[in-house]
Amino acid sequence: MNLWLMKSEPETFSWDDLVRDGSTEWDGVRNYAAANNLKAMKKGDRAFFYHSVKGLEIVGIMEVSREAKPDGDGKHWVSVEVKPIAPLDHPVSLKAVKAEPRLGAMELVKYSRLSVGKVTPDEWKQVIDMSKG
Repeated sequence: MNLWLMKSEPETFSWDDLVRDGSTEWDGVRNYAAANNLKAMKKGDRAFFYHSVKGLEIVGIMEVSREAKPDGDGKHWVSVEVKPIAPLDHPVSLKAVKAEPRLGAMELVKYSRLSVGKVTPDEWKQVIDMSKG
């Protein structure tokens, strides 16, 4: 199973929206690196849901429920379907992530504009531990 972090602006689509809807098509990604990450996703992979722009925090865990299909031009862009698994016990802020030395290489820190990034198993565990207080 691969691990990811996926960003959404809460004013556009929030964690609460995902929970209310039960699933969503993660589409509209127009960055080659992020699109390649979507293409690499497999059904059952897990992803953190990150509120970007406003909030700047990891708030929940999602699961990839359908692998990539064309989105738009069908050449470069794809979408996946995700469903909510659980909220984090406590959101983990970007400030807390940046302050944690063990997360210094996390794509969320290194590539701050990347909307869909990889997460290592150690990073995943660290974020989960941080969410527990």
